[in-house]
Amino acid sequence: MKLFFALMLLTLPLAAQRKQGSPLDHLPKNIEMLTHFGERADISPDNKRIAFMDKSFGDAFVIDLKTRIIRCLTCNVPGAAFLRVMHFSNGDYLLIGPAKFIDIYTSRARDNELWYLSKKPGSEPISLGNKMSEGAAVSKKSMKIAFAETSAQFPDMPKGYSRLEVADLDLSGGTPRLVNKKTVYESHSRNCVLEAQDFYDNDTKMTFTCYEPKGLASVMGIDLKTGKVTNFSKAPGTYNECEGIFPDGKYTCVEGDRQVDKLGGQHGSHNIDIWKLRLDGTGKNFVRLTHFNDYEGWKASNPVVSTDGKFMAFQVASTKDEAGVGYGIVLYHF
Repeated sequence: MKLFFALMLLTLPLAAQRKQGSPLDHLPKNIEMLTHFGERADISPDNKRIAFMDKSFGDAFVIDLKTRIIRCLTCNVPGAAFLRVMHFSNGDYLLIGPAKFIDIYTSRARDNELWYLSKKPGSEPISLGNKMSEGAAVSKKSMKIAFAETSAQFPDMPKGYSRLEVADLDLSGGTPRLVNKKTVYESHSRNCVLEAQDFYDNDTKMTFTCYEPKGLASVMGIDLKTGKVTNFSKAPGTYNECEGIFPDGKYTCVEGDRQVDKLGGQHGSHNIDIWKLRLDGTGKNFVRLTHFNDYEGWKASNPVVSTDGKFMAFQVASTKDEAGVGYGIVLYHF
C-alpha cells in the first residue's frame, strides 16, 4: 500500500505542469505579435496582407504586413455580425456570418451564410444565397470554394446529417453567384459532423475536419477526383482539427490537444496548441509548433499558412472561451 501511494505522488506533477503568467512574455525569436485584437486570420494569396475579424459577430479588417496599416472592410455595414473573412484568389473577400445577430447559437448555426465582398473600398457585402456550417475552404488559385451544410441550416435534412459541397464563384454577370455546386461527401450521423478546411494539390484534394462525440475530432482528407477519404490523424480519443495547409500539400497545421497527456486537463477544443501533421496517412508524424497551452488558461488556435510557406498566422486565445474567440493575431516565421 505504501508503494502504491508513493507511486501516486510521483505521478501527480505530470498533471500539474502548466506555468503561470503569459506566453506573450516569453515568445521565441521567430514569433511576433501582429495585432493586439482580433481573431480568425486569413493570409492573402500574395502574402502581403492578413484579413481578420475584430471579434465574433463583428467587423472584418485587413492589415498590410509592410506598413502595418489596418483598414476596416465592413464598418460601412450597420450592425455587421460576421464571423469569418477569407481571401478569394483575385483579392476579393468571402464573408461568413448571419444577416443580423439574434443569439449566439441561432446566428452561428441556423443563420450562418456566405457573402461576397469586393476588394474595392466602400463595397458592401452581397449574399450568395447559401447557408452553411462553420468555415469554408477557399482556393488560392481559382474561384473554387467548399463548405459544409447541416440540418441546423436545412431542417429538411435528417438530424445529425452533414455534407460537403464544392462550388465556383461566378463574377461574369451583374451579381456574384455560386455555380457548379456539387456534393462531394456525406455523413449520416453525429459520429462525424463535417467542416471544410483547405484545398491542396491544385484543388484536386481537400482537407476537412470530422467532429466526433465527446468534443473530439479527426483530420480527414478527400480526393475530389476519386472520392477516396483518408483519416490522416488516426488518433482516437483526442482532438485534431486541421487548419492551414502548407503549400506543398504534404503537411497541414492542426489544432491538437495531445499535450494534455503531460500537462493535464481535458481533451477537446479548449486545451489546444498548434501542431504540424504530415499527410502521409500514418498519423505518426506530429510536430508541436506552439507552446501557449504550457501556460495556465492559454491556447493558440486558428492557424493559416502563407502560400510561400515562409510564415504562419494564428491567434492568441483563452481556454475558457469557445472555439474561434481570439485576442490578437500572431506571426510565426518558419
